[in-house]
Amino acid sequence: MNLFSEIRALVIEALEAMQAEGKLPEGLDFKNVAVEPPRDALHGDMATNAAMVLAKPAKMKPRDIADVLAGKLAEDARVSVAEVAGPGFLNLRLAPVLWQNVIKAALEAGQDFGRSAMGADKKVNVEYVSANPTGPLHVGHTRGAVFGDALASLLDFVGYDVTREYYINDGGAQVDVLARSSYLRYLEQHGETVEFPEGTYPGDYLIEVGEKLKAQYGDKFVGQPEEVWLKEIREFATEAMMDLIRADLKALGVEMDVFFSEKSLYGTGRIEGALETLENKGLIYEGVLEPPKGKKPEDWEPREQTLFRSTDHGDDVDRPVKKSDGSWTYFAPDIAYHYDKVTRDFDALIDVFGADHGGYVKRMKAAVSALSDGQVPLDIKLTQLVKLFKNGEPFKMSKRAGTFVTLRDVVDQVGPDVTRFVMLTRKNDAPLDFDFDKVLEQSKDNPVFYVQYAHARVCSVIRKAEAAGISVDDSTLLAADLTKLDSDAEINVAKKVAEWPRLVEIAGRTNEPHRIAFYLYELASELHSHYKKGDEDHSLRFLQEGDAAASQAKIGLARAVAVVISAGLGILGVTPAQEMR
Repeated sequence: MNLFSEIRALVIEALEAMQAEGKLPEGLDFKNVAVEPPRDALHGDMATNAAMVLAKPAKMKPRDIADVLAGKLAEDARVSVAEVAGPGFLNLRLAPVLWQNVIKAALEAGQDFGRSAMGADKKVNVEYVSANPTGPLHVGHTRGAVFGDALASLLDFVGYDVTREYYINDGGAQVDVLARSSYLRYLEQHGETVEFPEGTYPGDYLIEVGEKLKAQYGDKFVGQPEEVWLKEIREFATEAMMDLIRADLKALGVEMDVFFSEKSLYGTGRIEGALETLENKGLIYEGVLEPPKGKKPEDWEPREQTLFRSTDHGDDVDRPVKKSDGSWTYFAPDIAYHYDKVTRDFDALIDVFGADHGGYVKRMKAAVSALSDGQVPLDIKLTQLVKLFKNGEPFKMSKRAGTFVTLRDVVDQVGPDVTRFVMLTRKNDAPLDFDFDKVLEQSKDNPVFYVQYAHARVCSVIRKAEAAGISVDDSTLLAADLTKLDSDAEINVAKKVAEWPRLVEIAGRTNEPHRIAFYLYELASELHSHYKKGDEDHSLRFLQEGDAAASQAKIGLARAVAVVISAGLGILGVTPAQEMR
């Protein structure tokens, strides 16, 4: 039940009636007519911009449209008051029964309340994390993993057929560095003293790989030249790192549907095939690029390269796909990988990149546009940096990783639920401060605690009701007389619950799961505020002594809040708290 959609349909119906009566011209487009919460709750329950957006195409004054529309809407029993404000905004006050019906709808649907068919089962591929398999995931990967996973869950909730995908960057030179670093750890296991040259990976996480290499190969590779052991150790170490990464993701509650190997593109003709597709469209040519911005002419060596005409699809400059020595650029396998996704018949693609990939956005969008003839949209979300603090001081490094804080460091400190929620308390493209002390603080300033406390508080009320002999199972609450929820305080809680179906669709349409975290905090605030009012006005308490019917109606309201919090936390990948410890 989306009450905002219901009232918008009522507004459209009234506008169509005005057209039939000759009070509005025919042929108007109503797609930009919106019904939303007013900026100031004192102005009403909902507001519509209908008169404002239709005035110009109708060649009428907004106020003239609004006056007639207000009269039409006031005729409907669902609208208590329709008031014109300012130049033509229309504020609506709804009958209390509508808010009471929202509570009933939430109790009836349970965690499916707010679930939408907006996505119409369209196939969406969400690629996220996609870290080089050279070590454990760090805190930056953690934010991308949480964001991508929550976004995938959100899209599923609003009706898309979602595939979660991890692109394994195992085709570049970094896996050779991994192999060499692992070989040094292997030599250590044979009693040799080694030094890690600059550019290798000195983290302790490779000690175990060295142990496993010794167990697998004995002394077979000791003293042997690189060409003897590089390929085997590279494959062994890469798989060991992927096992580590999968375990890290599992600790965070992230499970992928697909792991796609970049290496599988090499030597198989798939890169060549993707570029041939672009060439057949006239988008591949031999040319020389202009010097990069900021380069002095004497630093620039012009050379002919194979280029993708990405400027035809919105990029700033054309991009090289093959170097002058005949080897592929990093961009070439990425084109082939996205071509593979296009050929898997996805209706839309979403990539979640780290902040350092901002320069990659336009070229990748251009490639997908060209490969799909503009039929498959690609949305790229960048996750900004995470700054870690502990005891008010920057929390800098992990001995195990050698140079960075790992995902496991974070999860071990605060747990997966706190980690996930906090990572979504800022929009993905805004920097995030993560203070290990503050995220465990039990206060209103800690959104994780505040939302979890609201859910636990409802669970506590239900337990107390059961202890008092009041039946509060879901079927009983669904049958409760919800007309007893007639105070302004109770209606205000119901109004916030009613925003959930609309909010979740907006979040799904914009690919912004942080909106869920923000909304849950606001909903929790409404519940806590209402609970506190019961200290002064006992008629607002959820448990009404000696009046089971009133208690059941009021607990029905609390239970509806818990239903929405549980559903929202489910999208974020967080387990709702039954009690606070």
